[in-house]
Amino acid sequence: QVQLVESGGGLVQAGGSLRLSCAASGRTFSNYAMGWFRQAPGKERDFVGAITRSGGSTYLADSVKGRFTISRDNAKNTVDLQMVSLKPEDTAVYYCAASSALRDLPNRFYEYPYWGQGTQVTVSS
Repeated sequence: QVQLVESGGGLVQAGGSLRLSCAASGRTFSNYAMGWFRQAPGKERDFVGAITRSGGSTYLADSVKGRFTISRDNAKNTVDLQMVSLKPEDTAVYYCAASSALRDLPNRFYEYPYWGQGTQVTVSS
């Protein structure tokens, strides 16, 4: 079992930046690929990005590529999502998730059995 707790959400103006952090506890953090997803009201939960177990590679959705960056610190059991040039359409609840899937960079929600409670990001125009 892996417990995940996100932090860092808030209200920001368009063009601004936020850094989300996810702290993990429980089983060995480095055994899991980590992902970020988001869900806007009335919409499905969308994949944002993923990072490999070692942190050596990342994969970002086209909608955030060039604006968002994922990093992890296996010594601190944390994974971060740095967001810059935020747009109103980035408004959503953001979730971090842990995956033990065989794929290095899983991008489907069903590949992630462990989820945090989510943190709200609101981008005003």
